[in-house]
Amino acid sequence: MTILLRCGLAAAMLVIASFDHEGRRTAAAGTSEAACANWQSRHPDWLWCDDFEVDRLQTYFEYDQRHGRFVRETGVGVDHSAGMRAEYLPGDPHGGFLHLAFGKTPSAYIKPVDTGTARYRDIYWRFDLRLQPGWTGGGADKLTRATILSSDRFAQAAIGHLWSGGLPGSDPERLYLDPASGTDELGTLRTTTYNDFPRLRWIGAAGGRTPLFSPINVGKWFCIEVHMKLNSREAADGLFEYWIDDQPEAQRTGLNWIGAYSDYGINAVYLEQYWTSVPFTQVQQRYMDNFVVSTGRIGCAL
Repeated sequence: MTILLRCGLAAAMLVIASFDHEGRRTAAAGTSEAACANWQSRHPDWLWCDDFEVDRLQTYFEYDQRHGRFVRETGVGVDHSAGMRAEYLPGDPHGGFLHLAFGKTPSAYIKPVDTGTARYRDIYWRFDLRLQPGWTGGGADKLTRATILSSDRFAQAAIGHLWSGGLPGSDPERLYLDPASGTDELGTLRTTTYNDFPRLRWIGAAGGRTPLFSPINVGKWFCIEVHMKLNSREAADGLFEYWIDDQPEAQRTGLNWIGAYSDYGINAVYLEQYWTSVPFTQVQQRYMDNFVVSTGRIGCAL
């Protein structure tokens, strides 16, 4: 696995958008300003913006290009801009990932893109997603998650999964919220390493309305936004929800994510490709673009 580390922030891509009948985001008339141009001053609530027009891959604390199968490429993004191309091979579940850190983290290795001092309790993130024409097999399981990394061994106090195909009886053509806690109900950290499944406390999944990965939607661009809000101390008032093309899809309320745990806040968001649930026999690709992380609602029109 190739891991690339660190670097700086930068600029470039759409600002006001609309949707054509095939679900492609297109620039509104007379608008040409790039989405990530000067984003720090234009959007003070944003923690990160990557439209992939400029190479920022070394800024992610981990990047697995999976032998050249998850790469930044011109022409694969929205409106034929630059984006990320992920390629799946039959028999290989791994398709690469981008791991972004922010806020206070437990290790110098988990390098944040901001000052690294905040303990974020309320995070939004969005990105655009498209499957290649002819895609089969549903949603390819893993897609994205936010998490609280709580030790240098990557123990997790909470995980906000948005994925497909992982739940018994779930519809592989839809995305599911699947929140999990790595603490007990009072807030004592139980996990000791990454994906420490025996010690996770699963707190209730919810499926989306849109069959995003059905044949009729293959080849279209969709804007996906996710919101994870931690619970107040000793209260079950946490929230987890997502939208597709600015329309509500699913929501979980009344969540006790972490009890009274407070060592770290939400400090990482992942874009990932890992597919195990559905056998397939052909090489397949999907594409990502316009990745933003924020402390406030973002929306599809950047």
